[in-house]
Amino acid sequence: MWRPRRCATWLRLSLLSNHASSLRLGLLLVMFAGLCGGTWWLVQQSSEQQWSDEELLLVRSLWLGSLPELPADPTNRVGDDAAAARLGHRLFFDTRLSANGGVSCATCHQPDRPFTDGLALGQGLATGRRNTMGLIGTAYSPWYFWDGRKDSQWSQALGPLENHLEHGGNRLQLVRTMSEDAAYASAYQRIFGPLPDIGDTTRFPASASPLGDETAVAAWTAMHSADQHAVNQVFANMGKALAAYQRLLQPGPAPFDVFAEKLLAGQEADGDLSGAAQAGLKLFIGKASCINCHNGPLLTNNEFHNTGVLPAPGQLPGMGRSEGIRLAHEDPFNCLGAFSDDPNACAELRYAKVNDEVLAARRTPSLRNVAETAPYMHAGQLATLEAVLNHYNAAVPALVGHNEAKPLNLRPAELRMLEAFLQALTGPIATDPKWLAPPEG
Repeated sequence: MWRPRRCATWLRLSLLSNHASSLRLGLLLVMFAGLCGGTWWLVQQSSEQQWSDEELLLVRSLWLGSLPELPADPTNRVGDDAAAARLGHRLFFDTRLSANGGVSCATCHQPDRPFTDGLALGQGLATGRRNTMGLIGTAYSPWYFWDGRKDSQWSQALGPLENHLEHGGNRLQLVRTMSEDAAYASAYQRIFGPLPDIGDTTRFPASASPLGDETAVAAWTAMHSADQHAVNQVFANMGKALAAYQRLLQPGPAPFDVFAEKLLAGQEADGDLSGAAQAGLKLFIGKASCINCHNGPLLTNNEFHNTGVLPAPGQLPGMGRSEGIRLAHEDPFNCLGAFSDDPNACAELRYAKVNDEVLAARRTPSLRNVAETAPYMHAGQLATLEAVLNHYNAAVPALVGHNEAKPLNLRPAELRMLEAFLQALTGPIATDPKWLAPPEG
């Protein structure tokens, strides 16, 4: 494929050497468009267009400068507590919170990979079943995991700790780590109050968990309900500290945002975004309809959609959101549960729709830093942005449920423009670097 600059040189030389007649000029332009794959021609056409008022409104809606202040999480009273964030920071990088002492939250959520891992399926104690979702800006979402089975950031943080494919932790052992580590115990009690005395092994077995193996479940079942509640409270508070840390992980401005800020201020902005990326932006908010789901400054509507993505090899098609909402309602750590700091602030959970529309639907991921978070989709089925765009361009029928996406029928050059825009969404993490590395000491 010829590069646009090489194509332009070829065209100039051809015109000069042929003293082009109108017929010859037309033939040269057709040849030129074909040699250049149409990209240069379409970019030139797009760059000559003005931005309409409607387009400017849509650009503003995607601009990071339109991101509102992070709302409080009423279910987590320490969500914005600096001491809780420091505790959560330590927990996030602590491999002791796993069955083999080798897995931490940062194993899958790696800061230098925008808090993803570069794998199709997460790898903890074993290979998981889902692609690792990033954490940047997720504090704005009302739902967590690809199927939305958790309704708060703190309850989400608890899931991997006991998942046998991830940390494989044991609830009593996790709480014991919090109690027996002097630094942890001191920090915990300053934030949450006294820790329960779990030294009596007749009441608090060495190993017990409602989600563990047969022995651990039996030990948990034999415990008194009040002792179970005491352990669950510490466990929930560990999740709340982890959430306080993760709320600090926010996106910084990407090249698109620099361009958008100048464009919206009426300043010259072409130097901040390539012509191809600008053309891709116009497609994104227009003909390609990407903005229907990837909207707002985080480029996600935080909703669930079935877009006909095939299951990963060796996996059966999942039920997606239809299963996730059921699990969210059954979760003892949900917004309505005993460990929520405000069970009245649960409109999302109370009124979440449960119908055929959410069958096999998955949560819309943010497109911030999307070029750095391959592979894509809920099980890493698509390796590149090109593959993702081709998937939406074709919009094949879904195996389960109804594919909401419609064929885009975009030309190859238009798909390349869209990819150029997606590349322009890569920006820094707007978080003090001290939070992006393991804590000292």
